[in-house]
Amino acid sequence: MSARLSVRNLSTGFPTEGGLVRSVADVGFVIEAGKTTALVGESGSGKSVTSLTLMRLLPKTANARVSGETAFITREGNTVDLLTLPERAMRELRGNQLAMIFQEPMTSLNPVFTVGEQIAESVRLHKGLDRAAALAHARRMLELVEIPAAAQRLHEYPHQLSGGMRQRVMIALAMACDPTLLIADEPTTALDVTIQAQILELMRRLQAETGMSILFITHNLGVVAHHADDVVVMYAGRVVEQAPVGPLFATPQHPYTQGLLACLPGKARAPGQPKPKRLFAIRGQVSSPLEPPPGCAFEPRCERAVAACRDAMPALAPAGAGRQARCLLTAPGLKDAA
Repeated sequence: MSARLSVRNLSTGFPTEGGLVRSVADVGFVIEAGKTTALVGESGSGKSVTSLTLMRLLPKTANARVSGETAFITREGNTVDLLTLPERAMRELRGNQLAMIFQEPMTSLNPVFTVGEQIAESVRLHKGLDRAAALAHARRMLELVEIPAAAQRLHEYPHQLSGGMRQRVMIALAMACDPTLLIADEPTTALDVTIQAQILELMRRLQAETGMSILFITHNLGVVAHHADDVVVMYAGRVVEQAPVGPLFATPQHPYTQGLLACLPGKARAPGQPKPKRLFAIRGQVSSPLEPPPGCAFEPRCERAVAACRDAMPALAPAGAGRQARCLLTAPGLKDAA
């Protein structure tokens, strides 16, 4: 299996009056072609900043300090670094081969243009179609995402659609130019459970039909268990564990991952996992990014922390076949000492 996107040592910081806040620090992962990688963690763990950094959509007023490197394989087979690509070339990729679905479609769609015009604009820009052909393509995309009466909805404005339909429009907009990589940032958070299941099933079907890769950003581990191939767990801006979805749910290595899975209600647990006797809560709060703890970022909240955890940040080290964890309890050579 070939990698569609490789990310290495990605860091994103924002200058503040109190100093540089590193929202993302030394993040690395690989998204295989045709597979789904889930990026999970609590709110504020750096998931959305990671995606916006990769898409080069961080506000210019934020003066973000970005470092690291990426290797994105284009449709033509070329390898490009998304972080250093000239802006014009990045605009050609963005919305074309590299697309994104945002968390709240009502703030992502333009309220003064019909949904058909918004999809058609992307098609005209990247595929060079005239207005009539672009609108016809937009109608086909609305039909593809199973919006009823697509010919009518084509000429409606975002506020005239339900939340589920708006999210389907966002998927149609993202899929209009046949992207090879789709970044979905909490695409079902604002939807009820029934519509959420329909959207997720739609994304799975489109992936099977097109072979695209998906970076799925969420805090819902129940969704991850059923829709992801690989999982990257983030805490306080760093990757603390990554593994294929089955092994991660069966035998989580990092105490933070163990705590997240213990928080799952019985109905949201992974298939085959025993029902917990009581709902677990991770104690404490995430440390301030302006005053991070001296060692492991999770140490103040960890039930298994030892004195060595306060000395230095552990490295992301192998923790079994095809998996890594950032913890002294799993690091080779340090496990016994800890």
